[in-house]
Amino acid sequence: MKRAVVIGLGLIGGSVARDLAARGVYVLGYDRDPATLAEALRDGGIHEALSDLDADADLVVIAVPVSVAAAVLRGLGPRLRAATLITDAGSTKASIVQAAQEAGLVARFVGSHPLAGDHRSGWSASRAGLFVGARVFLSPTASTAPDALDAAHALWRDLGATTEAVDAAEHDRRLASISHLPQALATALASLLSAQAFGRADLGPGARDMTRLAGSSPEMWTAIAADNAHHLVPAVAALEERLGALRAALARGDEAWLRRFFEEGNRL
Repeated sequence: MKRAVVIGLGLIGGSVARDLAARGVYVLGYDRDPATLAEALRDGGIHEALSDLDADADLVVIAVPVSVAAAVLRGLGPRLRAATLITDAGSTKASIVQAAQEAGLVARFVGSHPLAGDHRSGWSASRAGLFVGARVFLSPTASTAPDALDAAHALWRDLGATTEAVDAAEHDRRLASISHLPQALATALASLLSAQAFGRADLGPGARDMTRLAGSSPEMWTAIAADNAHHLVPAVAALEERLGALRAALARGDEAWLRRFFEEGNRL
């Protein structure tokens, strides 16, 4: 791999760009924020600002919010003739895989989701080595070429990650519980504490840990929640059921139930 295009230079895209540049790949970058683009150039994370969408590149990485990723992919479709691998980095996969099909990119597209998020965002939060030890889900289309899928595995493994291929719909179902629901819970708790006039300085270590995710980008998480609402709604309902049972046990003073409740949680 000699040339790569990275669209979106936030935490994930910026970290991909930094790692690729450090490995000798010529990186062309784009971000909607001119200041971010200038900072990436100054830091050496990219070699050149992307000015021609027809630029030859072996790899294209789309690292923008899921609310716009599909539109970006459809718009770029006719202009990505040279790329052997086109991937994204979003937290949902079904919609972007569908967009790849609509854009005629099924043979070369593999959806990626690196589990390397952070409550911080932007180029300043990106860093070399972010993906070392991280897990990356790969969701090919029904017609992804074997060499494109192999290239996706190789890309992320070279950046230090482990990879797992998973169907896009199964990915979204699974991530609703293990990623999107925890974010929603952290945000709900932070919102409740704020409404009760507690500030961050009032919180103990446990509450700070629980609410850390609430500092994540509202734009990013609004898009993720909306895009994966089909799977997130039943996940929220299951959590509500658990909390309802907890409330009932507390109201009736059922210490045996409470002990089982905390023991079950302790097994994770």
